[in-house]
Amino acid sequence: MPRLSLAERARVTRLAADRARKRAISRALYSRLLRWRYGSTIADQLLIVPQDLRTRDPSFWQEVEVGQFGLAGSLAILNDESPFEARPPSDAWARALHGFGWLRHLEAAEEPEAQLEARRLAVEWTSRYRGGGGGLPWRPEVIARRMISWITHAGLLLEDADGASYDAITESLGFQLVRLSATWRTAPVGPPRLLSLIAIVLGDLTIADHERQLGDAQKLLSEELSHQILADGGHISRNPAILVELMLDLLPLSQCFVARNRPVPDELSSAIRRALGMLRYMRMGDGSLARFNGAGIADPAHIATVLAYGAETGQAMNETAPQSGYVRMAARRTTVIADAGPAPPLEYAGSAHAGCLSFELSCGPYVVFANGGTPRPRETEWHHRSRATVSHNTLCLGEKSSSKMVRHPFLQELVGAHPIRYPNVVFSEATNKDGNWTWDANHDGYMHRFALLHSRQIRLSGDGLKLDGIDRISGRGKTVRLKKDLPFSIHFHLHPQIAITKQGSGGGVLIELPDGSAWRFSAQGAKLSIEDGVYFADSAGPQRAWQIVLRGTTFGDSEVNWSFAGD
Repeated sequence: MPRLSLAERARVTRLAADRARKRAISRALYSRLLRWRYGSTIADQLLIVPQDLRTRDPSFWQEVEVGQFGLAGSLAILNDESPFEARPPSDAWARALHGFGWLRHLEAAEEPEAQLEARRLAVEWTSRYRGGGGGLPWRPEVIARRMISWITHAGLLLEDADGASYDAITESLGFQLVRLSATWRTAPVGPPRLLSLIAIVLGDLTIADHERQLGDAQKLLSEELSHQILADGGHISRNPAILVELMLDLLPLSQCFVARNRPVPDELSSAIRRALGMLRYMRMGDGSLARFNGAGIADPAHIATVLAYGAETGQAMNETAPQSGYVRMAARRTTVIADAGPAPPLEYAGSAHAGCLSFELSCGPYVVFANGGTPRPRETEWHHRSRATVSHNTLCLGEKSSSKMVRHPFLQELVGAHPIRYPNVVFSEATNKDGNWTWDANHDGYMHRFALLHSRQIRLSGDGLKLDGIDRISGRGKTVRLKKDLPFSIHFHLHPQIAITKQGSGGGVLIELPDGSAWRFSAQGAKLSIEDGVYFADSAGPQRAWQIVLRGTTFGDSEVNWSFAGD
């Protein structure tokens, strides 16, 4: 277990004090004396119903009809019992159940029986969890998702409902808004806290007689957006996939302001524009997001929907992403995106990966080199491995990752996972001369262990048909001589759709893309081998894939040259 530095211990102490303070504030605001300030606990009238941009699956209703409830990659067999009585197959399943995002699938079925079942389950929930107890259903981020789902699908739940059902749902919705308005501060840092504020603003906008609370909620949301969405549009966690989920909620929210003839808050508009630019920046040739720092199985339809829905903003692709720590190089049909940033702040590093200086490459619509990505939530046994340096297209020194996991009980509780630390300092410079790209970078992730730097230079030709790379291991400003040779490996993970057809002469490797085009990979300064790899970011679960590995040893100063060239 790595010991925290003095600065990190001070940060943890501040975080603990801040959480205690926010919990005390939430308890006070939710007391009978003060909760009145958040308006009526009855949502007897919805002024507008926002749009749900998430994809819908009508077949979900067919599964429900036969007693199956599949959520978050897990399936519960109900055996004629309520889903609220079933034993959750995973924590993610339970969160999805109580978040009610599955209402969109029942609405997509367009069958009266599906509508009746949706309403019945919503009413059952209000009966089972009346009074607002504790536990998972009343965590702020779960309340927020449930509120957004109920408001967005109010037509499904309330249209033609009998008086008792109507009252049960609207009274519960109003109560949840008051509860969330008082307790949002206790939500985990990052997206859960942002989601909580989005739901509060949405509730104040759409539920009658809550306009008085809207101004304060807008201000809080703007402050949180300014903190979490960086100047270049990336999220502070450095996870590109988070932006998709946020946009699916922020874009409809902005339209609600328009529908209510209210000006869209400046920070909301700015955050949307910045994030859309960053999403375009992080897209590979097949439309997927580059698999860095927690990005994994992203629904291509969601990405396309967000970018199409937000096209009216006119936000162009970013030219650079210095705050988020990414570099994009594109030439003709070839796109290269690289990780050029340090680890996020500890409280936001729960999904971060040890992939500094790794890259992904696509040629036309085909991703050729892809990091392992993040597996589905239920595949907990793979998560640790997916975060390791060897699962990324970069150099691994001494069989150790360039980042260390921090196993600190408070941080794990605060973040929901083990955060990482290191590298602290990353140098990155990308230049484009006459269409030819050169990227020079180094990081200090191995400095604390071995007193060595990893430096990488990548050059992409203007025609997009050649990628040359140099990986160096050296001391910082001086020659280092280790007591014994240290093993290193440089990994190049191929996407599962890419096959290595044969090994050419001279130790090179021929790679064939699905369109029949052939590329050659060769290297000098290390032994080239073709090995099994794992691609984690697949909707069907981890998949076997090939990887090219360059292996060698270093005494403290080594250089490996490699090249990837097409016809």
